[in-house]
Amino acid sequence: MINDIIKDAEDRMQKSLSALEDAFKRIRTGRAHPSLLDSVMVSYYGADTPLSQLANINVEEGRSLLISPWEKPMIGEIEKAIMKSDLGLNPSNNGDTIRVPMPPLTEETRREYTKQAKGEAENARIAIRNIRRDANSDLKDLEKEKEISEDEQRRAEEQVQKLTDKYIANVESTYQEKETDLLSI
Repeated sequence: MINDIIKDAEDRMQKSLSALEDAFKRIRTGRAHPSLLDSVMVSYYGADTPLSQLANINVEEGRSLLISPWEKPMIGEIEKAIMKSDLGLNPSNNGDTIRVPMPPLTEETRREYTKQAKGEAENARIAIRNIRRDANSDLKDLEKEKEISEDEQRRAEEQVQKLTDKYIANVESTYQEKETDLLSI
């Protein structure tokens, strides 16, 4: 029973960390990376479809992305979808492929992206603390119902706290990596 609560808390904390990493992928750095376009959805025969399922995305010369659609008529739709996404990118096509140059980041945009990353990291920390609170609440309920002893409850809460500390440290290191990446020229 205690192990189930701790396992559930750990799974949820891992999901929070994964969500943070996904959010960081959407914050662009000065370099081109195919995951930057993961959030772009293209209207494909009336259904919104991820761009990665409609085209091959490659990095070209480190500063631009080359998108090769599997169906040539989709070029216009893909171009519109990239323009509509709030990534600040300007695609251009040559009839067969779409090139998406990465504009260099100014100092001001670097600072903005760093603030955005800091906010995402804080949201992840809050989510992890909420998971700790939920787990501790479940443990207190078990103790009130006399299903576990007070000592077992305290030991389990210590385990939950260790998990929380571990995941918050992971969030912090992930944020530090992203900040370094954003601020490097």
